[in-house]
Amino acid sequence: MNGITMYTTPWCGFCHRLKRQLRQENIEVTEVDIEQDPESADHVMRVNGGNQTVPTLVFADGSALTNPSVAEVKQRLAMQ
Repeated sequence: MNGITMYTTPWCGFCHRLKRQLRQENIEVTEVDIEQDPESADHVMRVNGGNQTVPTLVFADGSALTNPSVAEVKQRLAMQ
């Protein structure tokens, strides 16, 4: 496990696309639905300047990417 948490919603098309791409690259994430977990929604808002923007990925080192490409995720993982 890479220690990636992916904050998402069930209706987010960008989330579905990124999840599919991450699976294709064998990159595992722990998914959190911000609509079911108010604390996670608050965390996403703190990371994104008050916006509940998904997908937001938080890495083991605490860094975050909002709506990244799979290439950006792979690049961040290579830096860890």
